[in-house]
Amino acid sequence: MTDHVYNVLFLCTGNSARSIMAEAILNADLSGKFKAFSAGSHPKGEIDPTVLALLKKTNYPTDGLRSKSWDEFAQAGAPALDFVFTVCDNAAGEVCPIWPGQPMTAHWGVPDPVGFVGTEVEKAAHTAEVMRMLASRIQIFAALPMRGLDKLTLQKRLNDIGKGS
Repeated sequence: MTDHVYNVLFLCTGNSARSIMAEAILNADLSGKFKAFSAGSHPKGEIDPTVLALLKKTNYPTDGLRSKSWDEFAQAGAPALDFVFTVCDNAAGEVCPIWPGQPMTAHWGVPDPVGFVGTEVEKAAHTAEVMRMLASRIQIFAALPMRGLDKLTLQKRLNDIGKGS
């Protein structure tokens, strides 16, 4: 286990799908290096049922997941954040609050499973593909040698991760 736990916030507008998946995926990492959170600028107040079903089916922990406002993480007493990643294009374009801890930020946009139009089977497949994209990016992120990289190199790597699939 590492001596520093990195606090990571994943943002999306509704905090009902992509950011929730990212939170669950990173919190499943057993290295002890990370604590993930998620939030939205305009939270829907509930997790998309297709996302919740997929998380459960793929054995990601769902206890404690909830759709919440990013305001919770800009208040006094909020965890000091090390990283903030936007996972939807809308949230990337919004003016974010001032985050405690002066975190590094990057945009890791992926398609919206909630906005997908199709049959239930097609929506489930689309949601699984979005989860695969997020899991791939998170795996690359989690493997970075955080303490061995200077800030500029780390920022470049974070940005590059967002350009992948």
